[in-house]
Amino acid sequence: MNETEAISALSALAHVQRLRVFRALVAAGLEGMTPSVLADQLDVARNALSFHLKELAHAGLVSIEQQGRNLIYRADFARMNSLLGYMTEHCCQGGACEVTQSPHACASC
Repeated sequence: MNETEAISALSALAHVQRLRVFRALVAAGLEGMTPSVLADQLDVARNALSFHLKELAHAGLVSIEQQGRNLIYRADFARMNSLLGYMTEHCCQGGACEVTQSPHACASC
């Protein structure tokens, strides 16, 4: 992942409804969810959900598969892991991070 891709993904997630949608898709796993199930679960209007799913797909965070008459949305776990890897690439100057009670992520930061 490069900086431009990271900014696109983070921008897509920087909205409360899109973050909720993405987290719901992560929780659904590889099975994914249809927009109607997502809308009901998250209590989101279908037209608003459609817009949010489009933004997440544009950022590469979700994939879409046609199954009969239904669209199945899934979190793109490879892209998610790539974003997390990009964000933590230089954590602790490349060494192992140690969990501490301090507000910092690792003991060496």
